[in-house]
Amino acid sequence: MGISASDAIKKERISNAVSITVVIFSVFMSVCKVKDDNIVQAMQQAQVNAVDAWSEYGSKKLRMHLAEDTKRQVMLMRGTVVNGNTGNFDNEIDFQNQAIQKYQKDLETLQAKAKDYQASYDALNFHDDQFDMSDALLAIAMALTAVSSLVNRWLLFFIGFAAGCGGMVFGVAGFVGWNLHPTWLVAVLS
Repeated sequence: MGISASDAIKKERISNAVSITVVIFSVFMSVCKVKDDNIVQAMQQAQVNAVDAWSEYGSKKLRMHLAEDTKRQVMLMRGTVVNGNTGNFDNEIDFQNQAIQKYQKDLETLQAKAKDYQASYDALNFHDDQFDMSDALLAIAMALTAVSSLVNRWLLFFIGFAAGCGGMVFGVAGFVGWNLHPTWLVAVLS
């Protein structure tokens, strides 16, 4: 028993629809992948910069504590001098006070810098999640539409097409900066 002419036409229609849909989704997915890879590189750079800034912050904080400890020791030594000149001690205390003030300013600057890098990372991660969701939905769409061609079922095609449209919405959101984020799904998948 062969397939009828009308069945062959129906199969050809769904196959053509699947072919066009898969091409459109594949091209869009490829463009999104390039953008997503660039975002991931920027995220890595922001993360490295934040770690460097926090490391420098820790180093400056340690130096500030050393200057404070040195100041305390000098003040104690100055206090033990009975009938001597305390001028050198006073100079050292002034020097340590200046160092402490400089470190405090540096710490504020470094902390702000590190927080800016972290904020940049978080903003980039938001868009990375959008492209990840786009990629996942487009992959599901292509799988469902391909299967719809094999089993000759339009319902599967339309479900796959809907998933692909959702993937394209997330991809466009990633490109143009829309505040569209699947927070609940990202939380489940993370």
